[in-house]
Amino acid sequence: MSISEQALIQKAQKGDPDAFAALVNEHQRYVYNLALRVVKDENEALDLAQETFVRAWTALPNFKGQSQLRTWLYRIVTNLCYNRLPNLRRSLNDLGDDVMDDIPEPHLDTPAQIFESNETRTYLQHAIENLDSNYQLLITLRYQNELSYEEIASTLNLPLGTVKTGIFRAKEQLRKSLAQMEESWITA
Repeated sequence: MSISEQALIQKAQKGDPDAFAALVNEHQRYVYNLALRVVKDENEALDLAQETFVRAWTALPNFKGQSQLRTWLYRIVTNLCYNRLPNLRRSLNDLGDDVMDDIPEPHLDTPAQIFESNETRTYLQHAIENLDSNYQLLITLRYQNELSYEEIASTLNLPLGTVKTGIFRAKEQLRKSLAQMEESWITA
């Protein structure tokens, strides 16, 4: 946590609405994106993001700073998503490296290479959207929001091994999906 964020948190804990607004501005995109990934509805995600910050404002005096503010906010939004999607928690508990690192960074010299790269990214995004919602959440937290495995475990209140296993399984599904895509391009 940066010194400036720490100072903003301390001011917000004392009731400074401008300091809290600065914290909201810093984290609102991440909170919204996480909610959107889980509920897949823009209006619902906006509601969840707003409710997250309302709850954060109310609970901020109790925030001890033992985790990053970002992790704490993710925990709040995740819990709100669980309340809206009760099956998500149940199946997440049944779960037992980087996705983008598995795709080499292309040297885009020709329009065909640029097109192929864009198609691959579009296909990968579609494959992520077709993952089980539990895996989507793990992939989103890890790769879009750049949380460590430990932060994800803390955010979701899951054992570290469960997080690692879930991300591994999600990546395997994505690899298979990308392999199918490449195979269909070769045979086309």
